[in-house]
Amino acid sequence: MARQVKRAFRYRFYPTSEQAAEIARTFGCARLVYNRALEERTRAWYQEQRRVSYVETSAMLTAWKRTEELAFLGEVSSVPLQQALRHLQTAFANFFAKRAAYPRFKSRKKSRQSAEYTRSAFTWRDGRLTLAKTSEPLAIVWSRPLPDGAVPSTVTVSRDGAGRWFVSLLCEDAITRLDPAERAVGIDAGVTSLVTLSTGEKVTNPRHERRDRERLARAQKDLARKASGSKNRDKARQRVARIHARVTDRRRDFLHKLSTRLVRENQTVVIEDLNVRNMVRNHSIARAISDAAWRELRTMLEYKADWYGRELVVIDRWFPSSKLCGACGTVTESMPLQVREWRCDCGAVHDRDVNAARNVLAAGLAVSACGADVRPKRRKPSGQTATKQETHPAREGIPRL
Repeated sequence: MARQVKRAFRYRFYPTSEQAAEIARTFGCARLVYNRALEERTRAWYQEQRRVSYVETSAMLTAWKRTEELAFLGEVSSVPLQQALRHLQTAFANFFAKRAAYPRFKSRKKSRQSAEYTRSAFTWRDGRLTLAKTSEPLAIVWSRPLPDGAVPSTVTVSRDGAGRWFVSLLCEDAITRLDPAERAVGIDAGVTSLVTLSTGEKVTNPRHERRDRERLARAQKDLARKASGSKNRDKARQRVARIHARVTDRRRDFLHKLSTRLVRENQTVVIEDLNVRNMVRNHSIARAISDAAWRELRTMLEYKADWYGRELVVIDRWFPSSKLCGACGTVTESMPLQVREWRCDCGAVHDRDVNAARNVLAAGLAVSACGADVRPKRRKPSGQTATKQETHPAREGIPRL
C-alpha cells in the first residue's frame, strides 16, 4: 500500500554569473524584509502592546517598495519576500505557542542564505527549472531522479558557507509501505559505539569531526591570522566552511544508511528519550555528543518509521536501562561511566551497553503490546524508587527529541 507524502528533493546546481547575482540579490532582499518586519513587530509590542499580523507586514512591504530608500525591493521577485514574511509569522506562532524562542534577526554571515519560490515564481517544463527574473534554466546536477510525473509545488534555493548552491524541490511522492517484519530491536546510544543493538551488535562511531579535527584547527588558525574584511580572510573562511560541510555531509550520509537499515529490518524500534540539550552542557563530553548526532538519528527514525509503517517507541529518559539486571530485575545503586562490564548479585555478567539495549527493548515491547499502563519500575534522579515509567511514543509527522 502506497502513501502520498510531501517530500523535499535536494540537488546541487551551478548558476551562471547572471543567475548568481540575481539570486544573491533575492537573498539580501528577503533577509532585509524579514529583519524590518521583525523590528516593526517588536517595536509595536513594546511601545503599543499590540500584535502585528502577517497582513499588516505585507502592507508594510508594499509601502517600503514605494520609498526611495527601499525601491530596490521591487527589482527582485516579490514571492520570496512574501514567503519571508510568512516564515516570520510562523516563527511568532511557534513562540506564542511556547514551541520556540523569540524570533531572531538574520545575519548575512551567520544565517543560512535562502529564498523560497512558490508555484507562481518559477517555471517547470520538461524537467527544467527556471526561476522568476532569470532568463535560462538552472544547471542542476540530478544526483537522483524525481518521482515519475512529479511537479514541484515549492522551490527553495540556498547557498551554504562553503559557497555551494542547492535547490530543494518539494513534491508529492508515493511511499510504499514495507511488508510487516517479525523482528524488534532496542537501541542504546553511546559515544564509543554510536548505537548498541539488543541483538548484541555494536555500530562503531565513525567520529567524523575527530577525523578532520587537525585539518579544521589549521584552517581556523589560518583564518584568525587574516585581516578583517580582506579577500584573503573570505577565502580562509570558505576553507573552514568546506571542512565543516564535509563533516556534516559524511555524518548525514552515515546516519541515513543506519536509520534506513534499522527501519527496514525491524517492525518495532525502541529508543530512549535522551535529553541531549542538557548533556552537551558537560564540556568534557559535549564535543563527542555533538559529533554523534543522536538528535538527528532520532529524527530520521521517526519520519522513516512513519513512512514505512513501522513503530517507534520512545521510553522515559529516567528508565535505569544500564543499572537494571536483565536476568533478575535488580537495579544497581550506582553505575559509573567507566564501568563497561558488571556482575549482578544473581551471578549474571553483563556488557553494559548490550544489557541496556535489551532492557530498552523489553520496556518498549511492554508498552507497545499493552499500552502506556504497563510501566517498568525506574529510579528518580533523587534515587527514590518509582513504579511508573513515562513513555513518549513518536508522534506522526512531528520530529521530537
